[in-house]
Amino acid sequence: MAKDTKVIGSTVTINIPVGDIYNLPAKVDTGADSSSIWASKITEKDGTLQFALLGPSSDQYSGKVVKTNEYSKIIVYNSFGTKEVRYKVTLTVNLEGKKIRAKFSLANRKLKSYPALIGRRLLHRRFIVDVSKTSNLLTS
Repeated sequence: MAKDTKVIGSTVTINIPVGDIYNLPAKVDTGADSSSIWASKITEKDGTLQFALLGPSSDQYSGKVVKTNEYSKIIVYNSFGTKEVRYKVTLTVNLEGKKIRAKFSLANRKLKSYPALIGRRLLHRRFIVDVSKTSNLLTS
């Protein structure tokens, strides 16, 4: 294990300063290749993507609009096995004291237990997952 590799549980909290989102519960999923986050008000116009992190029904929703010219469209299979077109953006997140630039697909995670999912690409060479360290971050 590299000296700067941290051990985390299967749930963590992340901060995303660009969206004014702090202490956001996230599920660590070593079975998922990439990371995903709940986004709403997604619009694309003239090469600019605009979105808000989370949605109005979330207690942590700030309503702050994030704009970027650096994004892509991807096709993913959602949790029901259906093809879905999603936008992928790079976000800087703070996780366990580390500032990390990582790609996240924007998805409607309103009905999911966790508004963000952390996949293998973000974890690689930074974290080891120990499920015995898991605590229930959600109070409801």
